[in-house]
Amino acid sequence: MDWDKLRIFHAVADAGSLTHAGESLHLSQSAVSRQIRALEESLNTTLFRRHARGLILTEQGELLFEATRTMTKRLDATAARIRDSEDEVFGELRVTTTLGFGTLWLLPRLPRLFALYPNLKIDLMLEEKLLDLPMREADVAIRMKEPSQAELIRRRLMDVRICFYANADYVARNGMPETAEALADHRLITQSPSSPQVRAGLEFSQPFVAAANHSAMTVNTYFGILQGVIHGIGIGSLPDYVTADFPDLVRVLPDVQSATIPVYLAYVEELRHSKRVCAFRDFVLEEIQSFRRRALPEAPETGHAMTP
Repeated sequence: MDWDKLRIFHAVADAGSLTHAGESLHLSQSAVSRQIRALEESLNTTLFRRHARGLILTEQGELLFEATRTMTKRLDATAARIRDSEDEVFGELRVTTTLGFGTLWLLPRLPRLFALYPNLKIDLMLEEKLLDLPMREADVAIRMKEPSQAELIRRRLMDVRICFYANADYVARNGMPETAEALADHRLITQSPSSPQVRAGLEFSQPFVAAANHSAMTVNTYFGILQGVIHGIGIGSLPDYVTADFPDLVRVLPDVQSATIPVYLAYVEELRHSKRVCAFRDFVLEEIQSFRRRALPEAPETGHAMTP
């Protein structure tokens, strides 16, 4: 098949419109239409159906779009590796991590990364879904569990635990619970059981929620829980990495915490020598060390390399 026609088909399928695809390709609508028609004739099939909202892929079109999407990702990866042969760190790096870790730990530190590499572009994808690194849905992942795919290079960054926190004003007004039983008399702010989260966090908070005598509040993100704690709504269950950037939080029941949640950084073998990936990896490792010194001085060193 003619690659130019496939490239135009991919643009049309992605945009859902001949006009929008033509604008991105700098081609007229009629030129795009001719190429799509020629491709359909060569395959002896119909790739699109017209709809009031634009063009809809047929079943055959969906199959071809999946193939061109994979090809495009591979070409993008190859182009990135070629660009990485230059000395300068630049270009796009697609990073995925959880909403909580991304908003509460990673994002506040990114200004220092951009100060080091002003030509680096970060596409940050914050979601609980595990994106497929070998399929190039992202370049680098920071995950709250060890990746299961054997072909990934991974490094254990640190261990996280979910703990209870309040702000000083809340404690002054309501007192500090000294026992787990006393916690039942306080308003708890926890993550919604139906929201995506690591199992250790859910298993930690649910017994306390079930035993609560007071009103409770659930939020579907740790950022929301943090805002509730900062504004004195109650005592919140939060990952202990928030202590680095929110030192005014008061730890409640210091001996009560969740099971260990390992944090891993991972990327595919073919990006081992990518200057952008290496720059990001080294930056995160340096920030982890700084974080340990400031927030968790008593924590054991857990950032050993699983693979160089």
